[in-house]
Amino acid sequence: MTTAQGSIFPDNPVLPPFDPELAPVAAVLRDFIPQVTADTLAASRDVVDNGIPGAEPADLTVGGAVKVTEVQAAGPDGAPDITLLILSPAAGATDLPGIYYIHGGGMVSGNRRIGVEAFLPYVVEGKAVVVSVEYRLAPEHPDPAPVEDCYAGLVWTARHAGELGIDADRLIIAGTSAGGGLAAGSTLLARDRGFPSLTHQILIGPMLDDRLDSQSSGMVVGGPIWDRDDNLFGWTSLLGERRGGPDVSQYAAPARATDLSGLPRTYIDCGSSEVFRDEALAYARRLSEAGVTVDLHMWGGAFHAFDVLAPQAAIARACNAARDEFVHRAIEK
Repeated sequence: MTTAQGSIFPDNPVLPPFDPELAPVAAVLRDFIPQVTADTLAASRDVVDNGIPGAEPADLTVGGAVKVTEVQAAGPDGAPDITLLILSPAAGATDLPGIYYIHGGGMVSGNRRIGVEAFLPYVVEGKAVVVSVEYRLAPEHPDPAPVEDCYAGLVWTARHAGELGIDADRLIIAGTSAGGGLAAGSTLLARDRGFPSLTHQILIGPMLDDRLDSQSSGMVVGGPIWDRDDNLFGWTSLLGERRGGPDVSQYAAPARATDLSGLPRTYIDCGSSEVFRDEALAYARRLSEAGVTVDLHMWGGAFHAFDVLAPQAAIARACNAARDEFVHRAIEK
């Protein structure tokens, strides 16, 4: 795999400086989060699944306020069943909005419990039911397995909304990083296949474009998290030799979609100092041009996943507050 500067990525991309509160975190992150390669994939998956050593795992029950269940749902035709994690108010749920969540991990790591705690407050408040999907990972399961798994779980959720305590007319899809790309791809599938109807999509630092031809796609080198070479590995794991070529589906790489009309209201955020910056900004612009209402936030000096990895920084608090305000507006309508 060739990664030399200029051979794949744009020439001389400039990395904006990190926010002063984030810079010390950026300096040490690579010590805990290894570069993702074929040789380090197992170790990378372990870090994503189990967290940085010493970190306490999230209590998904929130002290008993949340009911945690899992179901096996039908996967895509001819594929294995998929596991869905369901978080609902312990006091019971009826006709609540549903938030269908897709985890991150660069298409190559992660599981249904990763990142879902960000949406727990809405369950604790009794305002939503959250469903998180376990999709198959590349490179063992290349495209279209991940996005088709995510769509299959979304269809199952919509068809079983009543028994989950969800109002099928108030379904929101959300995803982080690779999950943001898969959420965007699943939203395109839902539109094109005519089911289900979604009210909002929430794309958090989304991984949207396999072509790696933007300035930001090449500007992060050697960390702090998910740099240009990690990104190349993730996309190549998903698409193989098709990566960057003409035969890539819009559902795998939503930045390739030529028609973005008819999509639900969209929230997109990203950092100014992450590889996904330019594709997130371009997707937001093109959605707006297609008549979709878009809430876009770019956080100056932020690296990928800063909101989770440095949550006490002022910029992370502002980011999380803005997203929280959007989610509350979405679920309280």
